[in-house]
Amino acid sequence: MRTFVFGVAVLAALGTPLTASAQQPPAAGASTDKPFVAGTPLKLTPNTKVYGSFRFAESVSYDAERDLYVAVNAGMPQEVAPNDGYVSLVNPDGSVHTLKWIGVNRNGLTLNHPLGSHIANGMLYVADIDTIRWFDMKTGEPRGSVPVQGATRINDIEVAKDGTIYATQTTQPGSGVYRISPQGQTTVFASGAPINLPNGITFDAKGNIVVVNIGSADVLTYSPDGKLLATEQSTHAGNDGIVVLADGTKYVSSVREGFVARIRPGQKAEVVASGIPSAASMTYDSKRNRLVIPMNDGNAIAIVELNQP
Repeated sequence: MRTFVFGVAVLAALGTPLTASAQQPPAAGASTDKPFVAGTPLKLTPNTKVYGSFRFAESVSYDAERDLYVAVNAGMPQEVAPNDGYVSLVNPDGSVHTLKWIGVNRNGLTLNHPLGSHIANGMLYVADIDTIRWFDMKTGEPRGSVPVQGATRINDIEVAKDGTIYATQTTQPGSGVYRISPQGQTTVFASGAPINLPNGITFDAKGNIVVVNIGSADVLTYSPDGKLLATEQSTHAGNDGIVVLADGTKYVSSVREGFVARIRPGQKAEVVASGIPSAASMTYDSKRNRLVIPMNDGNAIAIVELNQP
């Protein structure tokens, strides 16, 4: 017996397939004066594979305890289906472990349009428009939330051991980096040049805060008290994802250009993968030495093996 699962359900209610005579005409407003164009194959580097089964996955976190990837899906746009966000668990081979771990129903759940995420202190923290929510990593249950005062569209987040949350807002007005104390108080951590439409954010091994911009190729390192310590350059601008290894090596993904760059300490940035559309907020799988990169409206994740050319 073979079972096939498709990404779009079409005729469950009809019970019969469409024949040529039963097919519907083009929807109102559909263009008929331009030639049809099919999608082109991805031009991936040999060390990269892509897996589907998501709905606008913008961030992925590595759950080392269970050896699973936690993919946060924004779901349908708010104006189409409010409170449609969900969280998937993915096996390291790219297959789905649990399609809707958080979001199989909406009982007690508010998750509107989640973007950035981070696992810390036994919780999955998620940026949900203007609110940070967190969920128990063992059970998936909602455990709390805090509004980010002054923010309208939080993008990425990072959470310290003491519960302090650092969050970026890419869009104007209000673009910058916010800090939310464990007591829920919001302050502006960084704004203005060289901050230029900030997106990805993470910590380095010393506890400094590393930020990448969409508006420039800058990779910025700040001390916890907000002092700019270093500015490095990625290979491209339009950046989203940032991973920093224990030895200081940084990986940066460009959501606009589809490249992944590596910056070794004291060295110039180099491209390690390319051809990944909408390469967003990635995570690092330390067990396999790989990057796992969500692809936003590509509805997929890419896995980049770092020990392959």
